Amino acid sequence: MKKMLVACAMLCLPLTALAAESYTVLFKAQGSFQEVRDMLQMSIEGQGLKITHSNMIGDMLDRTGKDIGQTTRIYENAEQFEFCSATLSRQMMEADPHSIVMCPYSVVVYTIPSDKAVYLAYRKPAATRNPALQKVLLELENLLSDIVKGAM
Repeated sequence: MKKMLVACAMLCLPLTALAAESYTVLFKAQGSFQEVRDMLQMSIEGQGLKITHSNMIGDMLDRTGKDIGQTTRIYENAEQFEFCSATLSRQMMEADPHSIVMCPYSVVVYTIPSDKAVYLAYRKPAATRNPALQKVLLELENLLSDIVKGAM
């Protein structure tokens, strides 16, 4: 029965959602990296959230790769946006103070040299047996999904 529900849920995903590791929710977007990146930023801010930091992951890997003798270019462009929701974070940490490790939230946008697509992704919130925490994590996943879909 559980497999059947999972199969039905997969059919309901947008066609742009891709299969990924169990910890990743991955989407393929249309447009240039810069367009999708800007739409992602607007989507986060459109949810009333403040981006607290952005990490230029692709640039960092290129820069540090040279220092360790690894010159393969992994990304053409790769940026991570970090942000938090005061409401969800508070509810999450009230449900379980150890869930502090989930904050801040992040969404990435990137391109791969051998691929013309632009990808958006976020970490899937962990499963838990704590009903209060599970409720908040579902809200968090809905928020992250809405942000990505808003960028697409």
